[in-house]
Amino acid sequence: MITIYQSLLALIEALLFVSGAPLTLEEICAAANLPSADAQLALQELQRQYEGEDRGIQLRSVAGGYQLCTKAEYAPYIENLLGRREKNILSQAALETLAIIAYKQPITKYEIERIRGVRVDSVLNTLLEKGLIKETGRKAAPGRPILYGTTKYFLTAFGLQELQDLPPIPPPADS
Repeated sequence: MITIYQSLLALIEALLFVSGAPLTLEEICAAANLPSADAQLALQELQRQYEGEDRGIQLRSVAGGYQLCTKAEYAPYIENLLGRREKNILSQAALETLAIIAYKQPITKYEIERIRGVRVDSVLNTLLEKGLIKETGRKAAPGRPILYGTTKYFLTAFGLQELQDLPPIPPPADS
């Protein structure tokens, strides 16, 4: 016989499965008509169950929400099935620019170019198209340049709960 608690776990699992993107606790509670405490307990139990070694999926806490993801050790097999998606790979220039934006946001294009020493127009367009960065406003400076920052998708793509989870910048090596 299925208990109410098992049904609750299955309901939350179904919501996470169809979502595709991280769901916040508030979104889960609203969709399932649940009190926050019940949803949190169910999420903790699902997370515990998915941690078992015999599961290919895990429940991760990312970007201020929860998401079902495949475990990293199965990535090569998933790539075999789906094929490598070269279009999703970022160039070295894009990764460097994204790192600058992540650590220095909000930041202008000019400030990024001063740090990198090269123009970043096409790199910014690529990062905008991929949804990793967004325009966050305008700087109160002559010309009112656009400010850039990372998106919620950036957090999800890099497995971060919040920006504070970024690793610290190592000190510069002595020359």
